[in-house]
Amino acid sequence: MLGRNSKLSLRNKRTLYLICIRTVLTYASPVFAHAAPERLKKLQVLRNKFCKTATSAHWCVKNSVLHRDLDLPSIRKYMKDASERFFAIAESHPNPLLSAAVAYEAPPPIISSVGHGISSPIRLTISQPKSKGSEN
Repeated sequence: MLGRNSKLSLRNKRTLYLICIRTVLTYASPVFAHAAPERLKKLQVLRNKFCKTATSAHWCVKNSVLHRDLDLPSIRKYMKDASERFFAIAESHPNPLLSAAVAYEAPPPIISSVGHGISSPIRLTISQPKSKGSEN
């Protein structure tokens, strides 16, 4: 339906994208706003492929030209803007639980000296040997 040989106009293809695909991205924008850049890049690559296919653009056409002509911001910018709108609305919401969630700050990640990347802390409980005189 959105392929190169589709009889739909470019305007209708863009509208289908906005209604079907971007709606799902908007729904998940508070989560994606804090996603790793690699994940957002994968989403951007998929959207770039969609833009090239929907417009029947030649391989040498820059993605920035397609996005400008279709009036679509980058995935990173769109997610950031949508997340900011969500948190601005949540901050002034009458539900105290929702407005308290806006002020939440995640704990800083713990950098592991072993291996690569970020890991969660290891919690060890070491039981003390019981002394011979105690009954517990």
